[in-house]
Amino acid sequence: MNTISANRARWLTVFGLGHMRPASGTWGSMPAVVLGGAMIVFIHISTFPGEGYRVLMALGALWFSLVCVLWGADAEARWGKDPSEVVADEMAGQFVTLLMIPSAMLGTGWSTLLTLLGAFFLFRAFDILKPWPAGAMQKIPGGWGVLLDDIFAGAMGGLVIWIVQWVQ
Repeated sequence: MNTISANRARWLTVFGLGHMRPASGTWGSMPAVVLGGAMIVFIHISTFPGEGYRVLMALGALWFSLVCVLWGADAEARWGKDPSEVVADEMAGQFVTLLMIPSAMLGTGWSTLLTLLGAFFLFRAFDILKPWPAGAMQKIPGGWGVLLDDIFAGAMGGLVIWIVQWVQ
């Protein structure tokens, strides 16, 4: 069995969440939503500008995307093709969905909670179902194959949220 450094494994498994069963991808998506919710609360109780939320979501998506691209091939060598232990891709995809939430839906109270829950469930549904082109992306070798299906799932979840906001 190939080895992978402990530091890389920590980031790829999001500090061990990728080893949780069942549904490691669901566990791996949750920290992004919790961080997004905490950021929204922080924005509303401080003078921190609202764009800080978008910057943090974009940085989260970028960081976990880089983790997958740079170390995904190592993870596949150790655990197999698009391994369930790697949930950094779920974090990146979930951050994409959260980044796409329209500002009008990031108010206070129940509407924000429902929006965050909707973002979580939409991303997970698209990640599990893998409609085209997300499913085709898994065939790409290495870290890009680990990552891209989740980025597309995240974008699809964000698009649905935009459509919901638009028709309201």
